[in-house]
Amino acid sequence: MTHNRIPLAGVIGHPIAHSKSPQLHGHWLKKYGLAGYYVPMDVAPEDLETVLRTLPNAGFVGANVTVPHKEAALRIADQVSERASTIGAANTLVFQEDGTIHADNTDGYGFMANLRSGAPNWIPSQSPAVVFGAGGAARAVLQGLLEASVPKILLTNRTRARADQLKEEFGDRITVVEWNDAGSVVEEAQLVVNTTSLGMRGQPELKVPLDGLQPGAVVTDLVYAPLRTTLLKTAEEAGCTTVDGLGMLLHQAVPGFERWFGTRPEVTDDLRAAVLG
Repeated sequence: MTHNRIPLAGVIGHPIAHSKSPQLHGHWLKKYGLAGYYVPMDVAPEDLETVLRTLPNAGFVGANVTVPHKEAALRIADQVSERASTIGAANTLVFQEDGTIHADNTDGYGFMANLRSGAPNWIPSQSPAVVFGAGGAARAVLQGLLEASVPKILLTNRTRARADQLKEEFGDRITVVEWNDAGSVVEEAQLVVNTTSLGMRGQPELKVPLDGLQPGAVVTDLVYAPLRTTLLKTAEEAGCTTVDGLGMLLHQAVPGFERWFGTRPEVTDDLRAAVLG
């Protein structure tokens, strides 16, 4: 008598209660009528490796990892995708049948898919970009933009050294701009991206002067609480195309879901509604 195991997946973080991923994957499992469950798991950093090595034996086919585990998961994994290695962090793990762990990073993919969906007329190869921030999210954004042939990226961060470090790693298409001068380079950009937490509920506002924004430029904010940040409202008033940050979360989940549950899901309006609750 054979027992077909129901595939399990989940998201591992510390803390994790705020994660939208269970609603997201739960919506797709229900929509496509698939057997499977997706659960939040609060795991302390010192327990991460033990948990990851144990999950395949419990019927898990994979997992997402979020703060503070993205770099550690990369170190623990047995195989690492090229894009995860470039970004220096993992967010999507697939457990092979022999228990080995494959690590990937779909954040850059999710960022680009969201941008293409929200700004279909944007042409990467003709579009210099300005990127605010030089943390983990910025690394994924740079990887996505460079892969899409964006010719020039003006990168600015409150701590200049972190931006310089990214230029060293990602190469000559990146020019570092002083944080105090960020407003003066906005007018050069066809694309403006905020990867910082500035503008998020409970965080200070993004104080970069935006009067140089060009009508028709694309402006996107990775912050999605609130959905319409001050940056996006200002950009809308200036005649820009705006793309909110929720779509990146939705699109980055597609490759993992497909690998774990065998169906490629679609990002739709009813999915957005389900995740916004």
